[in-house]
Parts: sequence; structure tokens; C-alpha cells
Amino acid sequence: MDALEEIFGKTAQMTVLKNLIQHRNESTYLSGIAEETGLSHSSVARVIAPLIKTGIVIEKPLGKQIRTFRLNLDNEKTHLILDFYTRLNEK
Repeated sequence: MDALEEIFGKTAQMTVLKNLIQHRNESTYLSGIAEETGLSHSSVARVIAPLIKTGIVIEKPLGKQIRTFRLNLDNEKTHLILDFYTRLNEK
């Protein structure tokens, strides 16, 4: 359990957010996040929606049915989260 989970608990949204933070310079798919985190595809879809709505995550369609996701590194909230995450994990 890392410092973020110790404070906020281990939730599906926290797990997805941590996965996106760890891959912050990459785009990924719902299936990729689900596979890496052990969450179901539907759980990832459910918890990523608020992150998209707040602008922390960017969703980009790729064709008609495929969507890619990545952290929005141009968003101030994302910078605050990244700074907070980095500082928490410094030891």
C-alpha cells in the first residue's frame, strides 16, 4: 500500500488514477487499464468518467469504437495531483 492509499483508501478510482500517473506520458485504452489494474472493464469505465469530466483525463476517440485516455498534463488540477503524489511518495 502506498501513501496515497493509506490516506484515501484503496478504491477503483484511486487505482485507475495511480495507473494513469504511472503512465503519464502515454495514451492507453480501457482494456489496458483494466488488465494492468485487475479491475473490470466496466469498473474502469465507471470511475474514469468523473476524471474526464473534471479535465484530469483526456479522452480521445480512435476510430468509431476505440477510445484512448491519458492524463491531461495541461490541467492545473492534474499538476496539483502529480505534485501531491510525488511529495507523498518521497521518503
